[in-house]
Amino acid sequence: MRVITGIARGKRLVTVSGNDIVRPTGEKVKEALFSSIQFDIEGRCVLDLFAGSGQLGIEALSRGAKNCVFVDCNDASLKAIKQNLENTGLLDKSSIHKSDYATFTLRCNQKFDIAFLDPPYQAGILEDAVSKVIPLMSDYGKIFCEHPRELKMPEKIDTFVVVKVYRYGKTLITVYKKDV
Repeated sequence: MRVITGIARGKRLVTVSGNDIVRPTGEKVKEALFSSIQFDIEGRCVLDLFAGSGQLGIEALSRGAKNCVFVDCNDASLKAIKQNLENTGLLDKSSIHKSDYATFTLRCNQKFDIAFLDPPYQAGILEDAVSKVIPLMSDYGKIFCEHPRELKMPEKIDTFVVVKVYRYGKTLITVYKKDV
């Protein structure tokens, strides 16, 4: 894995070994995702929930996000996130939290403009995670949910609605935004 563009362009990122722990977002999926939001990142506050190696949040920081909060409950993931942030020079714009999503969202009082949610596919927690992240979103915030093609996400969760679904082979990214 590498950072695609921005101030950390081309920097290699370490990953966590063992696909039962982390399933990194594919390079083509990441590249397409960030191409679709390239003008929405500058100066934004980002949440990388279920961060894994931190590659989505790091890509956002490299492209000009103001800051990023990385959340994961796995020690190997947290170590990889810290190493990747140090290697890219982006640690000063970041905070790293060891927590499960439910505890983090309950205790967090920060607002986010962009949230990336990529939980383990087999966990069955994505819809619940979206509902818990919604109160943390700014009025114009967007939630990007990576999930397998077979998982059908609801058109509306609380006050957020699906505004776009991107298809990349067996992977979907469903985007939620506040219903206006």
